[in-house]
Amino acid sequence: MLEYKELVAACVKGERVAQKNLYDTFAKRMYVVCLRYTKSQQEAEDILQDSFIKVFKNLKGYRGESRLDFWIKRIVINTALNSLRKKLYMYPMVDIEDIKHEFHQSKVLSDFRMEELLAMIQELPTGCQTVFNLFAIEGYSHKEIAETLGVSEGTSKSQFSRAKKLLQEKIAEEEKAERYERFK
Repeated sequence: MLEYKELVAACVKGERVAQKNLYDTFAKRMYVVCLRYTKSQQEAEDILQDSFIKVFKNLKGYRGESRLDFWIKRIVINTALNSLRKKLYMYPMVDIEDIKHEFHQSKVLSDFRMEELLAMIQELPTGCQTVFNLFAIEGYSHKEIAETLGVSEGTSKSQFSRAKKLLQEKIAEEEKAERYERFK
């Protein structure tokens, strides 16, 4: 936090070099966050741009109570969710209570490259993708997700369950393709 104190102060004063430095420091990591909530690079770039506009607009309100990267990440996630909220009405989010799908990882996820995992997450239906990111990656509870997205907890749980099932199927497909390639 202390190392960014001067940078934040310079950005608040409107110093362009400091703003570029702040952007360059965090943009790549935040772009990956944006990619997890979108279906395309273009969408992710738009959300990243909107996020940094909000960061610079609200930087004077940053009090240093949390790490700067956490504060920026929160803005990025909220910007992505706001973008999704505008589209979610087009996608069905089914509320199915007590669905239980076992997620057996027949292949360790660390065997996949980050790009492969990101691609699998991006292929999920929008509701599943959003809930999976918020629950499994960001650490939100189903109650928090329900409040954030304006859905029931049951919907959040069922979307997460469906996301796990779909990812399990994608992993199984990848394993099958790998085995096929080895025995060709």
